[in-house]
Amino acid sequence: MTETETMSEQHFETTAIHAGQEFDPTTGAIIPPIYQTSTFVQDGIGGFRGGYEYARGGNPTRSSLETLLAALEGGAHGYSFASGLAAEDALLRAALEPGDHVVLGNDVYGGTHRLINTIHKKSGILNDTVEMMDLDAVRAAVIPGTTKILWLETPSNPLMKISDVAALAEIGHAAGAIVVVDNTFASPYLQQPLALGADVVVHSTTKYLGGHSDVLGGALVLNDGELNEKVGYQQFAAGAVSGPMDAWLTVRGIKTLAVRMDRHSANAQAIAEHLVGHPALERIYYPGLEAHPGHELAARQMSGFGGMLSVQLVGGPSAARRFAESTKLFSLAESLGGVESLIGYPSEMTHASVRGTALEVPENLIRLSVGIENVNDLLADLDEALAAVS
Repeated sequence: MTETETMSEQHFETTAIHAGQEFDPTTGAIIPPIYQTSTFVQDGIGGFRGGYEYARGGNPTRSSLETLLAALEGGAHGYSFASGLAAEDALLRAALEPGDHVVLGNDVYGGTHRLINTIHKKSGILNDTVEMMDLDAVRAAVIPGTTKILWLETPSNPLMKISDVAALAEIGHAAGAIVVVDNTFASPYLQQPLALGADVVVHSTTKYLGGHSDVLGGALVLNDGELNEKVGYQQFAAGAVSGPMDAWLTVRGIKTLAVRMDRHSANAQAIAEHLVGHPALERIYYPGLEAHPGHELAARQMSGFGGMLSVQLVGGPSAARRFAESTKLFSLAESLGGVESLIGYPSEMTHASVRGTALEVPENLIRLSVGIENVNDLLADLDEALAAVS
């Protein structure tokens, strides 16, 4: 029985603290040490200790994180990369050949679309975007034998769309495609895409997994043995691996993931409900609201609704800008998923690369990453900022 199988018998919170985290047998230190080394002494030529030779190929600190990632997502294989986009790039290189086709959601993270539509397009990779909530549209977009990846985010960034992972997995598999789910917004605590039928889970570990806005990283988790070998080769050959300190910080963050996500979700729910009907707002995007078109689906495939929400301002782009620049506790910054609350203007920040295209986001839209501060303080901050633009 593998460690992942053993951990799957435990509750998530326990797995998050213990998977891959054995105490140091030499000193008894409860926290495994950081192996801040670039190379490893060999017992004779080819005599590797624990299989470690050179840090690009493997490092015990990174290995502990990869074991933990696989256990959290219920997968057989986990990989830790230098960034979320590095993880995505390795997967694309491992799974695709020139002439292959990718179908992805029409409001995926701008960096993901840029990577596929510019970098990999030059290598002969074709792509189309589609509304993932429209299953008939997805069926029409996939090309059996040619579409090799069906890529979705749920909840999506920044419009908080909810996609039916199980139904889309059936569509993708019928066409012979690998189904990839970016699980960054939900985190493995709230959603388990592999259990719903997906083949690969992608994370920016910079976000909720790290959770403290102090580390950059990405991850892949999968089950398929053949694809695993290809991804492992890409990680080793291209070398976009996470360093030992980044891996250690991510492990440190994951240990509190469950309690943090509970607070993120509770705060976001309270804020979304508070903002309903506000005269300065045209629309609120949060799957925890019953009026959200994906609410029932999210309630079925997630165990909570997460800490991300977006709003559109009645006053248009100028009002959105003023709102984003008026908050005090919500810091104006890119990224998300940290303990502190952030506010962003996707049109010119996270999704600037798709401005002027069919994928551009509304110019009056603001994205909130709700932190774990006291919710009353957050509500007061938002109320004050909205009053300035009403």
